[in-house]
Amino acid sequence: MRDYFNYKDKICIVTGASSGMGYETAKMLVDLGAKVYALDIKECDIPNITEFHQCNLSDKKSIDDVFSKLPQEIDCFFGIAGLSGSKTDYITTFNCDFTANKYITLTYLTKRMNKGGSITYVTSTAGKYWQQHRKEQNPVVHAPTWEETEKSIQKIAKVAHPTFAYIFAKRCLSQFSCEQAIEFSKLNVRVNNIMPGATDTGMKDEFEQMAGGEESLKSSNGLMGRLATSEEMAQPIVFIASDMASFISGIDLIIDATNTSLITLNKKKDPSNVSATNTLILKLAKKAMTKK
Repeated sequence: MRDYFNYKDKICIVTGASSGMGYETAKMLVDLGAKVYALDIKECDIPNITEFHQCNLSDKKSIDDVFSKLPQEIDCFFGIAGLSGSKTDYITTFNCDFTANKYITLTYLTKRMNKGGSITYVTSTAGKYWQQHRKEQNPVVHAPTWEETEKSIQKIAKVAHPTFAYIFAKRCLSQFSCEQAIEFSKLNVRVNNIMPGATDTGMKDEFEQMAGGEESLKSSNGLMGRLATSEEMAQPIVFIASDMASFISGIDLIIDATNTSLITLNKKKDPSNVSATNTLILKLAKKAMTKK
């Protein structure tokens, strides 16, 4: 039988591999014969991974230490790790969700990706309005260094609740993904962005609090009436980075079970389409979250 996905012996780096979507993605890749290098701050217990490396993705030195031990040639990179912001400060959340992906991409992937390879970022439906807010994202997305990226968000970090770091980071990463698809096409490497809707992961309770309850979180998945499983998100992640998607690059793949369709057809309103740097909105959100 033909191996349509063609992951056999490919070098795959997966961040956030110890839980949720990252775990399910790494497990599928192992089953498909890939050589999986798993990165996470917590231990990864997936059988038959090639290597596990503990890594704090909100810290540049930790990333540098890990990449000094990883292969010099990479076929597939999966940037899946993320923080909700409900338990971490704004800078830590933003660095894990955005700055780490940008830094890894520009510092390491530009030199190590094999021709015909793929880069897949996992953002969120929270990042789907990035095209409308590029003016506020540009200084962050285009900051040349890790330090300057942090500096570019210092002002908003002082007034915003950390959970809003999640939204802003996802928008920045979605824009970055689109831009890098153009740049990496010169190297014959595909870049795509997965935008999951509400999913039952280890951070479900945190997202329920942010959404205002379980039913509110479920409602963001359109007409499905439930949360997605981590496996249901891992499946399209694995697909889009495989040879089955060899002509797909530069897209935002929204996975939210008709929710976006309802919004597009004006059958539902989406309150998340607001400026991530609107200080009035941020202060009100911060006050509301403080009362919970």
